[in-house]
Amino acid sequence: MLDLKYVIANTETVRQNCRNRNVPDDVLEDIDRVVALEAERKGLLSVVEEIRRRQNEVAQATGREKDPAKRAALIEEGKRLKAEVSDQEDQLRVMDDEIKQRLKRVPNLTHPDAPVGVTEDDSRELRRVGTPRTFEFPVKDHVELGKSLDLIDFETGGKVAGTGFYFLKNDAVLLELALQQFAVRTLVAAGFTPIITPDLARNSILEGIGFIPRGVETQVYSIEESDLSLVGTAEITLGGMLADELLEESQLPIRYVGLSHCFRTEAGAAGRASRGLYRVHQFTKVEMFAFTTPETSGAIHAELLAIEEQIFQALGVPYRVLDICTGDLGGPAYRKFDLEAWMPGRGAAGEYGEVTSTSDCTDYQSRRLNIRYRHGGQKGTRFVHTLNGTAVALSRALIVILENYQRADGRIDVPEVLRPYLGKDVLGNP
Repeated sequence: MLDLKYVIANTETVRQNCRNRNVPDDVLEDIDRVVALEAERKGLLSVVEEIRRRQNEVAQATGREKDPAKRAALIEEGKRLKAEVSDQEDQLRVMDDEIKQRLKRVPNLTHPDAPVGVTEDDSRELRRVGTPRTFEFPVKDHVELGKSLDLIDFETGGKVAGTGFYFLKNDAVLLELALQQFAVRTLVAAGFTPIITPDLARNSILEGIGFIPRGVETQVYSIEESDLSLVGTAEITLGGMLADELLEESQLPIRYVGLSHCFRTEAGAAGRASRGLYRVHQFTKVEMFAFTTPETSGAIHAELLAIEEQIFQALGVPYRVLDICTGDLGGPAYRKFDLEAWMPGRGAAGEYGEVTSTSDCTDYQSRRLNIRYRHGGQKGTRFVHTLNGTAVALSRALIVILENYQRADGRIDVPEVLRPYLGKDVLGNP
């Protein structure tokens, strides 16, 4: 959520930022309504303050007044003023709530270097690392490989839980566990505190992070007759850990690496790019999250991206890094980098597909979650900055390993860095 004072003082800047992000027109109407409501609220607040000033005068005069009739009149005026101020305060609360709800719909500001554009095609490619492998045999995609080696069972997943669910079997289970170990240990070595989070969170926490728990636009599963939803990412639970906390600057930065299951409705997702494991309703993810000062959030963002690259370089998978354009940014993100790995089985000749992303959300989430810190001996408090990044989304990491390491005999070589965790060099029966 943006600072209300900033929105009032920089209304056109905020409006242009929304246009760059390609948000619906009704969000622009929210901005205008917020400006009008704040002016109305300030006027009403002046009235309330004047009534309170008169209340104090009447209370003092009542205590001094000896004449019974005059005293009775003052008491009646005091009662009238009390009722009047109560009504006005109720109006103020309604206005405050409407301002807050409308502000929640306004996206974060955008980094000046983020490319302005509408779709993912407008994002800027920063670099490519690694060269896609040339195969001397017909390439299979992960769905074919998973079926032939009895690693992934989509049919039984659909029978048990519905379309978009799956069973991992045999060596695929060991491979996923090896990826978890490798990613978590990499992050622990980098100074991150390991956390296994709940798979559920209160809807107020989801809203604080920037998710919509209910309604037609939601991407999460809600639990009926409760205030809980299944999380779509550990970003939700890790960010929620410090909700309403007041930190000392000396505690920052705080770095967490969280392991959780992730549940997403993927409403509207379809097509060839969603085949197999690429877009599913449940998967496991190793997530990075950081709380930091405004002065260091840019450096922490670069650190999270570097760790993502370190992991995929160690896995030996070619990838490219994208600076995501304004129109493809999520509401909380000030800037976002995506890492797209080479998927040989995707498309006629292979394509890059997103495997990780990392976002600097500045103080957008911390304002909603009320996470503050005391700043270097100064009076008052400041909101922390929050950042998140995918270390490994296990389902998509399985895709790139199966497809990039496939062999002519149909089996899969294990990336060298995973062999100590997995205990074998090749997946599939000889």
